[in-house]
Amino acid sequence: MHVIHEYHLLMSQKTRIKDIALRAGVSTGTVDRVLHNRPNVSKKARESVEKALAETNYQPNVYASALANNKSYTFYIILPKHASEAYWEEIELGAMKARKNRQDFKIDIKTLYYRRFHNDTFIKQYTKCLDDNPDGVVIVPSELEVTREFTNQLHERNIPFIMLDSYMPDLKPLAFFGQDSFCSGYFAAKMLMLIACGEKEIMLMKQMKNGKTASKQQDNREVGFRHYMADHFPDVTIHTVDLPLESKRESYDDILENFFNSHPKIHHCITMNSKAHIVGEFLQRTNRRNIQIMGYDMVGKNADCMRNESISFLIAQHAYQQGYYCIDTLVRAIVLKQEVRAVNYMPIELLSKENIDFYNRLQL
Repeated sequence: MHVIHEYHLLMSQKTRIKDIALRAGVSTGTVDRVLHNRPNVSKKARESVEKALAETNYQPNVYASALANNKSYTFYIILPKHASEAYWEEIELGAMKARKNRQDFKIDIKTLYYRRFHNDTFIKQYTKCLDDNPDGVVIVPSELEVTREFTNQLHERNIPFIMLDSYMPDLKPLAFFGQDSFCSGYFAAKMLMLIACGEKEIMLMKQMKNGKTASKQQDNREVGFRHYMADHFPDVTIHTVDLPLESKRESYDDILENFFNSHPKIHHCITMNSKAHIVGEFLQRTNRRNIQIMGYDMVGKNADCMRNESISFLIAQHAYQQGYYCIDTLVRAIVLKQEVRAVNYMPIELLSKENIDFYNRLQL
């Protein structure tokens, strides 16, 4: 049996369409029509070709077949509106790199932006997306039920979609890319308390609007964070400071000034989002060198604060790679008809002043 398996494997590696045609007694054009399930093939010829394919264990060149189809594909990315040098910009750059690497397949990527906490903008943008009837979509979800309205329509149209940032398995995406949020928050607490183990109070910075954080991912990180603290440091008081979204720096400065003046024993802060630099820059401007913050994402402003030692650690999410893998996964699933992995957790990596300059994008 082992010898037979090796023989079939060898045959599949060497067999050409020309060989199949000779074996079946038909033209190469007929074989091509059978392989691509095209019309104008007699029943007898089709059976002869299928028999020859089975006997030789023929495996078609999927890559070449996709190129031969000469079809173009449109993928949409729906993201929160953001500033430059932000986490989401890295997602976009990674996606564009994947498009470049897969340029043989005529991939077009269109990006739409919505405002966090403004469901009407999410609906407006996904309606534009649906009107274009794309081949695949990458979604950073809004609230669950609003996102479900969108994904239900994608399912009805058989349009595959990938989820970023927040994993909502009930919506049945083709794939998910992001960190395990609970584990990430648990890990963040563990790392923070290695340097703050003697502290009795710490500050948790949040950004909310109408009592809601920007994403489910941040909520799950906080659950993991508080779980670790409750298990290992139950006597540490966690003070929550809300820096409202879409406010100005002067407003943030007033809130932070009042907080630190009234909590002189706090030397360590943490946030579950990418805006640790808001606190870090404040600490630099007010020359508070005995206080540090820990946060997420290797974006420019965070990196600058870390080099100036107002941010102690950052947890990296590989945003560039996430953007790349999302588009590449759509190509593999839709264009090349390959199986793809449904849940793809990114590594949880810790950056400090000493290693931040070695944290480079992978050569994808």
